[in-house]
Amino acid sequence: MPTRFAGLLVMVVVGALGACGTNGATSTDSAAPTVAVSATPTLAAPTPSPSGDVRVFAAASLTDAFNQIGAEFKQANPRVAVKFNFAASTALRTQLEQGAKADIYASADQTQMDNAKKAGVIEGSDQIFVKNKLVVIIPAANPARIGTARDLAKPGVKLVLTDQNVPIGAYARASLEKMSADPRFGPDFGRKALGNLKSEEANVRAVVTKVQLGEADAGIVYASDVTPSVAKDIASVQIPDEFNTVAAYSIAVVKDASNRAAARAFITFVRSARGQEILKENNFIIDGDTGSTRRLTDDAPPAGGRHARGRPSPASHARAEGERARGRQTARIVDVPTRGGHAS
Repeated sequence: MPTRFAGLLVMVVVGALGACGTNGATSTDSAAPTVAVSATPTLAAPTPSPSGDVRVFAAASLTDAFNQIGAEFKQANPRVAVKFNFAASTALRTQLEQGAKADIYASADQTQMDNAKKAGVIEGSDQIFVKNKLVVIIPAANPARIGTARDLAKPGVKLVLTDQNVPIGAYARASLEKMSADPRFGPDFGRKALGNLKSEEANVRAVVTKVQLGEADAGIVYASDVTPSVAKDIASVQIPDEFNTVAAYSIAVVKDASNRAAARAFITFVRSARGQEILKENNFIIDGDTGSTRRLTDDAPPAGGRHARGRPSPASHARAEGERARGRQTARIVDVPTRGGHAS
């Protein structure tokens, strides 16, 4: 009896061990694949759209273009109010150094921007956003019979410039100096031309007004200052590239700006394809240095650009009409060759 019971016990134990081994192997071979459970992705919070006032101190020559840019920026950012202060770049820099509150400084030359940075009123780096060139403007009636830049030195001509500390005033005098170094003009050309200087204005728009009203026979301004609103009253005399100056405009956020978010957004818009398009429409120069110059295409229509079927939207149509009007109203260009065959 004990022997039979012991044998039976051994058989039970061995069977149990075999069953365990079989179950373990089966479990290993047929185990369900591990399923990775991914956590719900955390979406980045959307960048809040800018709001509040943004105060822009900008060179006077930017008046028309920046007013247009400001209006379109406002459409895209309805919670922002853009407030401009237009004046000579030097005057604006002085205001900033004296504690005037602003969010953005847009200068017509790098010198004033560098001086502002040295004075500690600029935050971070500045960026070039547009360029410009010089032209001579004369009243439409042209009483002094000015046909080339050489005529600025004729006796009796009433010339008006800005103060030499204003960027356009410095550029104009540098241009006259370049002409004096050319035998076609003579070494005393610049001295004679400045001898005809009747007034020095605070900013370039004041020079345009003097000529427009017939209070001066000629002035040197930026090409962008020959706007549709003055085109019927003035004509332009081209300054050849060899004597001209390409003015690079720079823009930056002001130190202690009260609305940095809106300031950065405005600068981004100025250097965007649409901002550059507006500047070009206003006779400024844009290139790879100034921002995005990509062409707007039907494949990537901007807001207010083209409808899906390729028909111009009302905003695009209005811009086209404006460009055609500008083409009709642009001041007459007096382009008379000099003795050397170059236009003046």
